[in-house]
Amino acid sequence: QVQLVESGGGLVQAGDSLRLSCAASGRTFPSYVTGWFRQAPGKEREFVAAISWSGGSTDYADSVKGRFTISRDNAKNTVYLQMNSLKPEDTAVYYCAVDRARTWISGTSGRVQDNYDYWGQGTQVTVSS
Repeated sequence: QVQLVESGGGLVQAGDSLRLSCAASGRTFPSYVTGWFRQAPGKEREFVAAISWSGGSTDYADSVKGRFTISRDNAKNTVYLQMNSLKPEDTAVYYCAVDRARTWISGTSGRVQDNYDYWGQGTQVTVSS
């Protein structure tokens, strides 16, 4: 079993920055794709960003492109989401997830929620006006 724990969420003002962390523990796999998703109240969970095992391939939702950066430190089994220029529309619970079947992002594979096998509990991000 792989456990994923998100941290770094909080309450900030529009224009501020936050860095989320996703730490994996337990029975991890040799390599895998990791994604970030978010869900606001009353809305469906949506894709935010994904990163390949090597970090050589990334994918971002249009709504966060240019503002968010996904990265990873495999020695620490941790994936990060740096969020800059935050907007009230970014308010949501943010989840990290692992796709253990893939080491590389192929086309839209990083955006497909059914591809992910393990999910964290989520961390709340609230952006005020």
